[in-house]
Amino acid sequence: MSRDSIGKVLTVAFLLCVICSILVSAAAVGLRSRQEQNKLVEKKKNILQAAGQYDASLSVDEQFNKIQSRIVDLQTGEFSGDFVVSTFDSRAAARDSESGYAIPAVLDLAAIKVRSRYMDVYLVMVDDKLQQLILPVHGKGLWSTMYGFISLANDFSTVIGFAFYEHGETPGLGGEIDNPAWKKQWAGKRIYDEAGNLRIEVLKGAVNKDSAGAVYQADGLAGATLTARGVGNLLRYWLGDDGYKPFLVKLKKEGVNP
Repeated sequence: MSRDSIGKVLTVAFLLCVICSILVSAAAVGLRSRQEQNKLVEKKKNILQAAGQYDASLSVDEQFNKIQSRIVDLQTGEFSGDFVVSTFDSRAAARDSESGYAIPAVLDLAAIKVRSRYMDVYLVMVDDKLQQLILPVHGKGLWSTMYGFISLANDFSTVIGFAFYEHGETPGLGGEIDNPAWKKQWAGKRIYDEAGNLRIEVLKGAVNKDSAGAVYQADGLAGATLTARGVGNLLRYWLGDDGYKPFLVKLKKEGVNP
């Protein structure tokens, strides 16, 4: 058979494809543990940043030592010991028939349709006393599901920090949720009024700082009304009665148990 025959060419091409596939598969398997570790470190970094605790000069794991990771059952408002916190994945849990919860349409302000019944929450502890509570939140923007963390002071109403770590909103418009100036405004905002009513909202324009309700309001995003509305809606869902609020009420009343 000629060295340049079609059969020879196809055989060589096939062998190259097989060899390349084996090499790529081996690399993927070999790097999986490192990828998972990097993913966990990045998650911890985002949590620390939301809490205003991140220091780039220190290792993430070292800084994370003072943060307790717990799982909460949103149906009961109680902590759950049924999961290994380090491997818990709320996105996977939302897809599971036992741990997933189909949100009634009338309650689905965040437009996510389903969520996990269980969520991972993070407690900043100092001398065994709770200083901050960091909650994962997510909801639909204009083009994407936006994932973030919001950190609350130990009154469970005052915002310490709020930031998104994953989204696909338009750069320069909805993508301005990544703008440090926009994120900075959240510090000191309040979620609930003195009677416990949910008050937080994202405006279409800028907050009138002289208004009585300014502490419950955040600036909108110029040219990105739907993204801003999505941010407000996801906060009102997750911090409302179908989200974390029953847990927060219970935690404020009973405190953190070991």
